[in-house]
Amino acid sequence: MMRYHDPHMRSGLPTAADCAPFFGRYVALVKSDDIVEHLTRQLPLTVALLRSLEPERRYAPGKWSVKQVLGHMIDTERVMAYRALRISRGDTTPLPGFDQDVLVNGARFDEQPMEELIEEFECVRKSTILQLRGVSAEMWSRVGTASDHPTSARALAYIIGGHELYHVELFERLYS
Repeated sequence: MMRYHDPHMRSGLPTAADCAPFFGRYVALVKSDDIVEHLTRQLPLTVALLRSLEPERRYAPGKWSVKQVLGHMIDTERVMAYRALRISRGDTTPLPGFDQDVLVNGARFDEQPMEELIEEFECVRKSTILQLRGVSAEMWSRVGTASDHPTSARALAYIIGGHELYHVELFERLYS
């Protein structure tokens, strides 16, 4: 059972300067100034949607299956949470980018049972939430370098939430 999140420890909304412009589209999708609460509330909604989809469905030839998109969401959350961990704790070592296609193509998402991928998503999300609950106001505002761009811990948490919302919208529009 997830413990209560202190609403007084809100992250606050990131600014455009908090991350690379590419990631701004994800940040803008999250309308809450409490990203931990948002991530907590969004989890059961996304899981319910995932359970309603046909796991092998692709919206066009050559596009990722539902399982592959879910695997991509898991991978991305892990990478962004790791970056947030390092940056929020004051590590200023530049963090490299990653190639989403290499990660998806190097995995075996289509061979895994959908329910196991959903379970993995839930576990990764719960881990992210627990990690972010320990972030103080000062830690949220710390900035490091990720993919050659200044990036705040706050922005990374919002990228996680917005990236999920982006793919939820695609699931609803293209995969349902």
